[in-house]
Amino acid sequence: MKKKIISLLMVSLLLVVYLPTNALAVASSKTQTYVNTQKVAAEKAAFLTEKIGTTSLQYALIDGDNIVMSGTAGYSHVESKTAPSITTMYGIGSTSKMYTTASVMKLVDQGKVDLDAPVVSYLNHFTMEDSRYKQITVRMLLNHSSGLGGSNLSNSFLFNDSDSIAKDNLLATLTTERLKADPGAYSVYCNDGFTLAELIVEKVSGMDFTTFIHQNFTGPLGLEHTKTPKDSVDSRQLASVYNATYSAALPQETINVIGTGGIYSTAEDLVRFATIFTGGSKEILSEKSVKAMEQEEYKRGMWPKGKDNSFAYGLGWDSVNLYPFNQYEIKALTKGGDTTLYHTSLVVLPDQQMAAAVVSSGGDSSTDQMLANEILLSALQEKGVIKELKPTPTFKASNKEVMPQELLDYTGVYADSTQLMKIEISKAGELSISLIMAPTFPAQIFSYNTNGEFLDVAGTNKVSFVKESNGRIYLWIQGYGVIPGLGETALSQYAAEKLEANALSNEVLSAWQQRQGKLYFDVSEKYSSQFYMSMPVAGIAMFPDAPGYMGSNKITGPNKAEMTVQIPTLGGRDLADIVFENKEGVEYLKVGNQLFITQDAIKPIYAGPQSLVTIQADGYARWYAVPETASGKLMTVGLPPKGSFAVYDANGVCVNFSTVSGLTQVKLPSNGKIVFVSGVGAKFELTIK
Repeated sequence: MKKKIISLLMVSLLLVVYLPTNALAVASSKTQTYVNTQKVAAEKAAFLTEKIGTTSLQYALIDGDNIVMSGTAGYSHVESKTAPSITTMYGIGSTSKMYTTASVMKLVDQGKVDLDAPVVSYLNHFTMEDSRYKQITVRMLLNHSSGLGGSNLSNSFLFNDSDSIAKDNLLATLTTERLKADPGAYSVYCNDGFTLAELIVEKVSGMDFTTFIHQNFTGPLGLEHTKTPKDSVDSRQLASVYNATYSAALPQETINVIGTGGIYSTAEDLVRFATIFTGGSKEILSEKSVKAMEQEEYKRGMWPKGKDNSFAYGLGWDSVNLYPFNQYEIKALTKGGDTTLYHTSLVVLPDQQMAAAVVSSGGDSSTDQMLANEILLSALQEKGVIKELKPTPTFKASNKEVMPQELLDYTGVYADSTQLMKIEISKAGELSISLIMAPTFPAQIFSYNTNGEFLDVAGTNKVSFVKESNGRIYLWIQGYGVIPGLGETALSQYAAEKLEANALSNEVLSAWQQRQGKLYFDVSEKYSSQFYMSMPVAGIAMFPDAPGYMGSNKITGPNKAEMTVQIPTLGGRDLADIVFENKEGVEYLKVGNQLFITQDAIKPIYAGPQSLVTIQADGYARWYAVPETASGKLMTVGLPPKGSFAVYDANGVCVNFSTVSGLTQVKLPSNGKIVFVSGVGAKFELTIK
């Protein structure tokens, strides 16, 4: 669920950076049936915790109705060097979406929901600024084709706080938003669709989502270690989470859009849940519903060709035709999940009645998926289903063709939801892709091969260009990625869209130029928000190579830049209009349901011995700069109930966030920033000496 900072293209082309960490592999006692697979799993799990930066993990394999293997690696509590047990719970992030999808299908089985009925049939308060919202069906929520912007997740990622404000306010948030595409036009990952699906489950069933999944899934399946933030969860039952800012474990992570990404579980509980999809728990969902979930929903709209991919959406599933299992003509379903701190992957082989799950603290869902894949491939070998593993495919270089000169027309600026890319093509057939927003990042180089395709030196990735039926031009990447010692993955996606020219009037250009280089500070997050672990800011940076654009957003007026790219799969996810508002002479930046205040409004903190900060009637967080007269002094804060403060140095690094550290005293850094967060009328008593 979390947003990716690095572009989809670069993730697919570059090797993973290995971050060393200490870890300990711990095998469970269930190793009797798959001896070689247990060895493979233990070795690769240790590799993840020792080489990749995963703090701790669990893995499990189910065959039929029996969990035939499970194990752990790393430390669930680093300070005490405590290894995780098989009942230690982890946040499963977006893998929670499978519970949401199954819940909707349960209501379909009961005749209470029609997948192809409009969402407004069930949520009569659902409305948007864009009238096309009336065309959104329940199916479109589950196959990511609704056209919604993506992720209104402000106040969703909290510490030890089960406030459901993000879910409760989503309908109100959407009333002022546009769609980024026609409903059903294409599938692109969308978190908000699953929060709407969660709301449908609650409205139709008459019970809250947590109660519904316990009554219909965790209870009947005996999943004793699957909980939500609404349950009573002892933090000691959870694997600890860490980040680079603090050496000690962080407070309990609570994701409060539960149907989108808020469930805690274990690897063993996940593979037991998977028996719904392998035929082992037929009483939970009808066979018709299970089969409906694994259909190739992604083919309903625009989608690049290409058989090998890690993404091919079904209902809920990230892929219903997962590589490398498709190489063996074995159907594989998968769903991964990432929160800020937890990661997971569930891979299901319905025809083989097998499933593997990996859950982790630290790391990434993609590496978790590689481990789950390797466990299943090894198990299939031991069963004799697979005779031998196939090598990673490569693309054969031709070197016989001269590049058609019309391909030079594809030179230009391309964008995905996070990056601007400059593509240059020489007459001799060399193509380079560089990141405009990260000019020191090495350019990726490809050479013309054949049939409009360019290959990298290794022959593992190729790019080409497609003009789709919507008239837009896309950079299409196909490739294979390998992490030696772990596993492999494949990709076939439209990575970016070519931006059209966008000339601005002098008035509009001047308005944006006045904001160039400015920072805007988030004022809308709760005191318990994880976002305060790093400075929650948005920067305004326009680039000469992409005139008329703010990132991938097209500037359409002095105070607005609209989301315009339309890219399926992942490249066009999490888009929102950028809007500037003026309130009582102060400029604010609105992006989705997040609100930021201009740096121009941030005043120095009073450097005297005693002062008071009060949260005003708007409830916004209050930001201050650290003046030189206060630099190096010790600030002591008297916190109100349900309040916090955070201090950042001149580089934006958090030196203290009271919700995490528990500390109310901090030495003020030179040129730093301070934010105070609480409810309306709350008072912070300050002493600076």
